[in-house]
Amino acid sequence: MDTLLFTHPACIGHDTGPGHPERPDRLRAVLTALEGESFHLLQRREAPEATIEQIARAHPDAFVRRLLAAVPESGLQPIDADTVLSPGSGAAALRAAGAGCAAVDAVLAGEARNAFCAVRPPGHHAEATRAMGFCLFNSVAIAAMHARLAHGLGRIAVVDFDVHHGNGTQDIFWSEPDLFYASTHQWPLYPGTGSEDETGVAGNILNAPLPPMSGGVEFRRAMERIVLPAVDAFAPELLLISAGFDAHARDPLANLELHEGDFAWATLELMRLADRHCGGRVVSTLEGGYDLRALALSTAAHVHTLMTGQ
Repeated sequence: MDTLLFTHPACIGHDTGPGHPERPDRLRAVLTALEGESFHLLQRREAPEATIEQIARAHPDAFVRRLLAAVPESGLQPIDADTVLSPGSGAAALRAAGAGCAAVDAVLAGEARNAFCAVRPPGHHAEATRAMGFCLFNSVAIAAMHARLAHGLGRIAVVDFDVHHGNGTQDIFWSEPDLFYASTHQWPLYPGTGSEDETGVAGNILNAPLPPMSGGVEFRRAMERIVLPAVDAFAPELLLISAGFDAHARDPLANLELHEGDFAWATLELMRLADRHCGGRVVSTLEGGYDLRALALSTAAHVHTLMTGQ
């Protein structure tokens, strides 16, 4: 089962400043974990830069150009209390978005069964006209729009198991009945969205909030009873994953109690669903995860499952 890894050194060049949890060492930890012997068959490709046209399928053109123009020549430029621009941020954001588009191209062309995008900054908090929550452009939404508009797919689903609700993906998908977004996340928690009654224009949004201290049992129950049946009923032609690993018990930013085995289980269940509906075509993109050891172990478990189907 061929799996592609898309990444680029420019994604390390996004500097968020001292003490920021979304730091370059996150990607270094992920890439180190994927250098192990178990990953010698993992095919590696350089993530291209997304074009303005590709990004503007999910964000207004004026917003895209304004954000890129705000990238400083030196120092740090805060967007909000959590989100920062540095001289390397523009290139990193373009590569992160480009990774998703290139992964969609490769998987739909049959060059691989699935793909993982090891990139930063993350994207699922970026709304159509607002960068926030460590996120600049919404890479998974851009990938979904690319699959729809460049490849003509009719139904695309995103499943998000980051501990934080992907308010940005929900915002971009809200009025698009052929795009489905399903999320498990801690509730209450930043960004304050993701209640069960947020359902989109055509029931195309599904939220399965979990109370603090929920563990693997509660997570798997929510997936089995709520998320997987809904995505199965939607019958996507392509399945995208917002793969955040900050629901891990070691993560400092939230209070769920998952472990790497839970992420591997969820990955396998999503792959089985993709086998039923879209020839196994899955593209996964890194979102959160802020304890470096937990992030490395969880990413390794996720990618190993993508590669082996077990």
